[in-house]
Amino acid sequence: MALALDLTGKVAVVTGGARGVGRGITGALLEAGAEVIAVGRRAPDDPPSAGGRTARFAALDVRDAEAALAFADGLDHLDVLVNNAGGTPYLPLADGDVRTHAKIIELNLTAPLIMSRAVRPRLREGGSIIMIGSVSATRPSPGSAAYGAAKAGLASLTASLAVEWAPHVRVNALTLGMVRTERSDLHYGDEGGVAAVARTVPLGRLATPADVGAACAFLASDLASYISGSTLTLHGGGERPAFLDAATVNKGGTA
Repeated sequence: MALALDLTGKVAVVTGGARGVGRGITGALLEAGAEVIAVGRRAPDDPPSAGGRTARFAALDVRDAEAALAFADGLDHLDVLVNNAGGTPYLPLADGDVRTHAKIIELNLTAPLIMSRAVRPRLREGGSIIMIGSVSATRPSPGSAAYGAAKAGLASLTASLAVEWAPHVRVNALTLGMVRTERSDLHYGDEGGVAAVARTVPLGRLATPADVGAACAFLASDLASYISGSTLTLHGGGERPAFLDAATVNKGGTA
């Protein structure tokens, strides 16, 4: 059987799918031929369009279990769920209200669990769930400890659901490094700051939402039909070890 990155006839839901990384995911799935429903709390001024198709927007707070079930009940069927909604402000754990940290965990871990469980009965045979994770799950995450912990939990959830829901549904995760979006200034500063951060990435740039979208389209396609319980890392090569810049001798040696 010939395999191709063709999602024609498939229906996909992307949480947080109208802005930032989610918009890139929605665009890639549309370009591959899918019908896409972008969900979020606020409707965009201009819904994502690509491949001659425009995404449908559905207002939904993905942290609300009852609302998620009502949304799922309104679907005839579903082929792809991308649990993309998430994020965090810079907030050291000792600062802020403890409820803020709890809400960060709720958005980044509990909401994907709620959405996955809600749509599970609507997913057709061979369906695909994609969790959008972060390198913060696998390294220290100072200033966003609750976020890093939630993303670590998301990796565990991915592995568990891939076993629980096999063979009917495939479940995978993308572990993202730094992605440039319209809100990059909140994390990296002005253009000079973004450029300085990009120089720390081996590939010399931050990822784009389109990069993330392309990986999601692959995982949702028949090309990935035997991939489940896996994590694909998109970080441009990772981070240069700090000791290489700190060392003053034996620059050509290995550790």
